[in-house]
Amino acid sequence: MEYQDGKYRNSRMEFNSVYFWTDSIKGWISVLEQNKYKEIIISSWRELVSRGMVIVYGFVIMPNHLLVIWEMKQPNGKEMPHASFNKFTSHMIINDLKVVSPKILSRFKVEDKDRLFRIWQRDPLAILLDSREKLEQKLNYLHNNPLQSHWNLSDSPENYPWSSALFNEKGIDEFGFITHYLDRF
Repeated sequence: MEYQDGKYRNSRMEFNSVYFWTDSIKGWISVLEQNKYKEIIISSWRELVSRGMVIVYGFVIMPNHLLVIWEMKQPNGKEMPHASFNKFTSHMIINDLKVVSPKILSRFKVEDKDRLFRIWQRDPLAILLDSREKLEQKLNYLHNNPLQSHWNLSDSPENYPWSSALFNEKGIDEFGFITHYLDRF
């Protein structure tokens, strides 16, 4: 864990701890504007939750990044669940872009030994949330993200369809995998 910008930041998550995690699309390209890619993210979280590998307390999917509050519970084979999430979502998005938009895919080309394309930027940000107050602050932040003037994606958090705000405000889980944070703290 390192201290940066007045906060403790951790790029590596540990099991049974809650984290605020930010994952950004390489080059901040707004590839997540397409709902089919948001659905890939949702299906990946749903699968990880159903297999008992993660608990998701809140999230928002933005056009070029996502924010999630989650807890790693057990490995997926030999890797951490967040690594599986990145691999799966990258693979699915790349396969679709190969067919529907090779020009956009070319913007994700890299010269790495282990891959031709990179969808997610390296080193997502993970911040340990070791208190209810910290979790509530980050949950409020992520739910209000679509309302920021430079996004202007919604008029209220619960009206933005790609977040857990409706669940937190009214208890409606349209995604089928969210756990209320009060069940943890």
